Amino acid sequence: MTTTDPSALVPLHRLHFEEPGPPRLGELPGGAPAWLVSRYADVRQVLSDPRFGRSRLYAADAPALSDVPDLVNNPDLMFNQDGPDHLRLRRTLRRAFTPRAVARWRPWIAAIVEQLLDRLEDRPQPADVVEEFTLPLPVAVISRLMGLDESARDRMRHWSEHAFSDGSHSGEEVESVLKEFSAFGAELLTERRRAPGDDLISSLVRAADEEGGLPEAQLVSLVCGLVVGGHDSTMTMLGNALLYLLGERPESWPRIGADEEAAGRAADRLIHLVPLGDDRGTARHAAVDTEVGGVVIPAGAVVLADCGAANRDPAVFPRHTRDDLFAPLEAPTLSFGAGAHYCLGAWLARTELQIALHRLSARFPGLHLAEPADAVLWRTGTTSRSPRRLGVRW
Repeated sequence: MTTTDPSALVPLHRLHFEEPGPPRLGELPGGAPAWLVSRYADVRQVLSDPRFGRSRLYAADAPALSDVPDLVNNPDLMFNQDGPDHLRLRRTLRRAFTPRAVARWRPWIAAIVEQLLDRLEDRPQPADVVEEFTLPLPVAVISRLMGLDESARDRMRHWSEHAFSDGSHSGEEVESVLKEFSAFGAELLTERRRAPGDDLISSLVRAADEEGGLPEAQLVSLVCGLVVGGHDSTMTMLGNALLYLLGERPESWPRIGADEEAAGRAADRLIHLVPLGDDRGTARHAAVDTEVGGVVIPAGAVVLADCGAANRDPAVFPRHTRDDLFAPLEAPTLSFGAGAHYCLGAWLARTELQIALHRLSARFPGLHLAEPADAVLWRTGTTSRSPRRLGVRW
């Protein structure tokens, strides 16, 4: 995504998605050809089939996926590895984000939420719920998990704005900040090797040593991806969810606070229906000729799997329940991907969103927007978009 005018953007829950259909030929933002896949079964196949990989997208002769440097398109990132290389990196984190592990974290996540709500309650109205809640919550959670100090927390926003640049920063500036960020990641790994603790980075170092042979550049990229990805996606989900709930579904707000289980189902629906950004496809490279949905996609083609359209496929998700925030999902959402590259932090993000919405609604049942939703200014990035600020009253 390269849009930089925040006044020209509509809320993400209002994005229009075309009706899912058979794979068809389209193009990348730069004009290079790409196959567009939009039906649920087809998207799930592309994301799960090892014949569609990520690493070849970064070959020397591959078309550019973005016109600015960013963390997402770093070939060393775990998400951009395939096969044994990807599995070796993924194994270093396989036990860190399981539902059982995340369940053990719920009490202290809830405690952080309550501390932030105490602070919000003392703020003059209208208060900016982004500055006071949706941003500091995931930053505090990932900082605790990774054992980061206050100085690192303060730099997260700076790193994220450049790691997921929307084109408003020069390529030289982005490269400089990403170099600084990588140096931080390398230093953090060195520090944890010297003095390990019970944090996520120390666990990563131990697992990497047991695995053996992992390139240091890939470990550094993994650390950097955890630092910014661990808070950016949750901040984005929470801000967009609040804009939708308070702006267009206020009748649902009290139930979210009264029933934590209902808040969990609402969190699932919001994750499913409100995308993180305007990007309409996660890219893959076809290693060989492969049939998808009755169409043969040729070897060497770039494929864009449109998870947003697939999540609205009426063959899987009936229209009559699409807007029911409290109805269980009929099939697994594709918002976190599928297959080998399924998002490791999915359960943590879902848990944070559930607790945050439930406790915020319980504490402030009369919470409402202090300005029209159409007046919101947007924070934009290559993979995410959310309100830059959101004034609320209670």
